[in-house]
Amino acid sequence: MPEYNYSKFVSVEQKESVATITLNRPERLNAIDDGMHQTLQRLFLEMDDDSGIHAIVITGAGRAFCSGGDVKNMDEQQRDPFQKKEFAPTRHSRHLLRNMLECETPIIAAVNGDAVGLGASLALLCDVIFAAEGARIGDTHVRVGLAAGDGSAVIWSMLCGVAKAKQYLMTGDLISAREAERIGLVNRVVAEGKAYEEAWKFAKRLADGPIQAIKWTKYSVNKLIKDQMNLILDTALALESLTFLSEDHREASKAFVEKRAPIFKKRK
Repeated sequence: MPEYNYSKFVSVEQKESVATITLNRPERLNAIDDGMHQTLQRLFLEMDDDSGIHAIVITGAGRAFCSGGDVKNMDEQQRDPFQKKEFAPTRHSRHLLRNMLECETPIIAAVNGDAVGLGASLALLCDVIFAAEGARIGDTHVRVGLAAGDGSAVIWSMLCGVAKAKQYLMTGDLISAREAERIGLVNRVVAEGKAYEEAWKFAKRLADGPIQAIKWTKYSVNKLIKDQMNLILDTALALESLTFLSEDHREASKAFVEKRAPIFKKRK
């Protein structure tokens, strides 16, 4: 297997023809920073070209799948939003999500714990999603004063319908794995501690199957999702970028670091 361990925060191992990507920042609940963004977008492209990999499993180390974007990093950016050439990681988000959709190799999510914000999008854009009984899923962009970007406006609407998507995206509420299964966000809820085992077994089943037919079936279905991504993603990311400059986001990121509830000002 080629060397895929580009980052200490994203580990890769392969067993037979199934590769496992593990988000490996457990002390931060696997929050994604710029480096992890770049590593993940690279992995999906390169693994798709690897003839020895017929299926991919993605999971998280520790008690969470992924808590989303690194809010502490957002607070630092708020102090000097133009300190980098890129103001926000929207370019990385765009390429990561599109690379996932372009990857013809089946991607199976093992949601071992909470999947939040970008972490939820990362899980929900997988082809099949196994969630542990105690896991929760939610998009909390609005809770930190941001418009819902990172593909959530696309994939939530497609999986659970527009009404439910708006309900959860506008509140930022976390929902249980069982409720996520009921409304169509995940494929199957499994016992606590079994998400990776069940996801790997399913990935191995696909990897041992008629892989070309499986890949092209995925490719055909993903054209529908890609069409919606092309329609919505750039607008959602642009609006998210605007809200990075908002007073609400400044207050929310500061409150997160100070471990208190944000106080949003009333305005029209």
